[in-house]
Amino acid sequence: MPHIRHSLIISAPIEKVYEAITTSEGLSRWWTPDTDALPQVGSHARFHFGTEYYKEMLITELIPLEWVAWRCTKGATEWIDTSITFRLEHGDRQAFLQLHPEISGQIQQQGNGENLTLLSFAHDNWQEYTPMFAECSYTWGRFMRSLKLLCETGYGLPWPKQHEVH
Repeated sequence: MPHIRHSLIISAPIEKVYEAITTSEGLSRWWTPDTDALPQVGSHARFHFGTEYYKEMLITELIPLEWVAWRCTKGATEWIDTSITFRLEHGDRQAFLQLHPEISGQIQQQGNGENLTLLSFAHDNWQEYTPMFAECSYTWGRFMRSLKLLCETGYGLPWPKQHEVH
């Protein structure tokens, strides 16, 4: 099964990143403005993309400041039963350079880097490689940039602005 993966260093407290991926307000500021979500296991989060299309996620796991897991229950056929996870780690520049040398380029660009969060994102269990899978992988990268911008500057690029250059 194909999987989408993204890892990014965010120069922001882990609490800010966790809020951005678990609350309606946070999610609406980096993914899509029309979001209805509660940070509660067993609840359903709904993400509207225009007036006729939405995705719905079952919140399956929440470990505050560490882990968020969803399962897609409604949306495009290829999304149904895929899972989305966000893993968070807090650290400073030196600790991350030792633990995660694979992202040293990102880490070195974070100034003094005393209050960093590593976000490991996964969108798993796709049935096959398709044009939609490829497009979603690219667009998730854009949304991860939007999340990073939101946490670092206060302004993300949620749908439909995720492909804009700023």
